Amino acid sequence: MSSSFSRTLSLLRQEKGISQRVAAGDLGISQALLSHYENGIREPGLAFVTRACDYYNVSADFLLGRTMSRDGATIDPEELYDVSEDKDNVLRGSVMATLNKKLLVNSIGLLFDLLGRLGSREAIVTASSYLGAGIYRVFRHLYRSNPHNSEDFFSVPTAAFLAGTANADMIYCEYEFTQALHAHAKEKRPFPELNNDVLKQNYPVLYQSLLQIIHTTGERINKSLDAHKSGK
Repeated sequence: MSSSFSRTLSLLRQEKGISQRVAAGDLGISQALLSHYENGIREPGLAFVTRACDYYNVSADFLLGRTMSRDGATIDPEELYDVSEDKDNVLRGSVMATLNKKLLVNSIGLLFDLLGRLGSREAIVTASSYLGAGIYRVFRHLYRSNPHNSEDFFSVPTAAFLAGTANADMIYCEYEFTQALHAHAKEKRPFPELNNDVLKQNYPVLYQSLLQIIHTTGERINKSLDAHKSGK
């Protein structure tokens, strides 16, 4: 069984806000066995998978990591809702590029709607700066990979860029963003609700994109961590 099963199983329990002891009792198994399932030490049988799907109200395909939709529906790049209204801006020749563009556009749209509800100008500006720095870095690496392109196009000198100034800018923007959130909380101003049920209800389509990014990014990070632990 794929490693995504154990991680999804653990994530669903955490989203539900319950302990392993409570979940294990509800699912009719011992806490030790559930811990083994969530850590990928043992593989469950079909009966447990069925109970877990009913308990967390998700499909088996979602629990097994075969789809990003909790109800089991598969999402095709052509079917994934795109919040961009610029219909002339069409990516051609790559299904993968189209899919990932839509996932990012949708997720960013959801993110900024939440930031708008937060009402913190500083948080909005610093989040924009952070994401802008990421786009800058990716585009500049793409641009400079063609030896025929002149880097005079950019105001930041090549040596400074290669030394990590754009990376440092992202880190500083992230720091400013967290400080803006801290100031918002210190003033005891309200935050938008971010639990799964509320987001699913308020953003029935866009939330699928955000979940996919959370899932794939988590998988990538955990894979790197696992490789580091094993010394590879």
